[in-house]
This record gives sequence, C-alpha cells and structure tokens, in this order.
Amino acid sequence: MSWWTAVLGGAFGFILGGPLGAMLGAAFAGNFSKGKSNFGNFDQNYHVGDQQRVQAAFFSSVFSVMGFLAKVDGKVSKEEILLAQQVMQHMQLADDMQKVAKELFNQGKQSGFNLDEVLEQFRLESHRRTHLVRMFLEIQIQATYADGVLDSKEHDALKYIAQKLHFPLNELENLIQQFAVTSGNAAKLTVDDAYKILNTDKSQTDKEIKRAYRRLLAQHHPDKLVAKGLPEEMMIIAKEKTQEIISAYELIKKQRNIR
Repeated sequence: MSWWTAVLGGAFGFILGGPLGAMLGAAFAGNFSKGKSNFGNFDQNYHVGDQQRVQAAFFSSVFSVMGFLAKVDGKVSKEEILLAQQVMQHMQLADDMQKVAKELFNQGKQSGFNLDEVLEQFRLESHRRTHLVRMFLEIQIQATYADGVLDSKEHDALKYIAQKLHFPLNELENLIQQFAVTSGNAAKLTVDDAYKILNTDKSQTDKEIKRAYRRLLAQHHPDKLVAKGLPEEMMIIAKEKTQEIISAYELIKKQRNIR
C-alpha cells in the first residue's frame, strides 16, 4: 500500500503524529468528504512502513514550508500563489494531491505556522538522510526562483531552514548557485555553467571532475531517493536534476575531449 493510498483510507493518524500529522489530517479533511475516503474503515492492524511514514512527512513538509517561504516578505501575492501552483503542476501531481498540497501551502502561510517544529519533525522522520534533506531544499529553492528572483529575505529564510535541518550552508549556497545557472537557461548552458552545476572548476583534473559527477548522480538517483523516502510523485524533480548533471558533464567532456 502506498503512503497516499493509506491517507485516502484515513490512515494519516497512523502514519504521522505531531505537527505534520495534524496538518496533513486538516488538509485532507478540508478537501475530501467521508464518502470519498474510508475514514473509520482503515485496518488499524495494518503496519504502516517506515518508507510510507517518511514519504508522508516529506510531502507535508515540502508544501507547508513552501507556503511559509511565500510570505517571508510579509505578504503573499496572487503571483506567488500562482507560481506555487505551477510548481505543483510541474511535479505532475494528481488533482487530489494538488488539493491537499494547496491546503498545506495555505497552512504554511498562516501566522501561527510553527516552522521550527515542522522542520524538526521532518528532520527526525527522515532519519537525517542527507539526500532527502538536499532534495527538500532543492524543491524550496525551485519554488523561490519561480519568479526568476531570489531576494534577500528568501535567501535568509533558506539559510535558516538549512541550519535547522543541520545542512551545511556552503552546500546550500552551491545548490542556489546551481539552480541560478539552470533556471530558465538549460538550452543555453555554457561550459562555465557546467562546472558550477558539478560544483567543480577548470583547475581540477579529469578524474576529479568524473568523481564529482558520479557523486552528484548518486545523490539524485530517482530510485535511490524513492527508496529513502522521496514520494514517487516527486520523482520528476530528481529525474530532471539527473538530466542536468548528465548534460553538464557531457559538455565538459566535449570541451576537454574526454573519452
């Protein structure tokens, strides 16, 4: 049983407790009637697996924190809401999932949203898996860059979130720089851009470049990320990142005449 199927069966209470479970339950209840779900009919003896729990935590955290980031400048414009919806559509979420994602986003915008508690629960539920935390941050960076600009308040908020998740700030800056290079510019990738995407530079040897390339591929391998707890519905993000890494390496190989 997938995590989403379990939630449709009214099992979010069995999957997650704490603030994430409360938000997921409220988001679900606000969008579906008892007729559509099976509230009360879920088999309480069913064992919710660790992967399902992590996937539910990831989904709930991603969209609620996305809502929080949309209001860091003190207001949430119609454009920011539209951009968040575009991110959800880009992930190719089913209509039902988009409804819940939007409700989680709206909860994140509220003044009573407790960012620290949400981030701490996500960190613990994900078992501090660095690959998952990295993907979580990459999605938040993508959302903040949806309008093509990362302003100072958004940047400060991303640094705060990374610190709460115990993610190195220098690596966060690398992710931001990489996304700035590829945002809306994938077709015009330069060799300099390719080095930035691989977090390398021209002074490094072919072997060092190849090692960095392989490390990034391992970090973003879709199947491995799903096995660690990335919801399958978000695999498209990992696949696109993987393709960016491959394209960057191929460009460097061509420039260096590496075989």
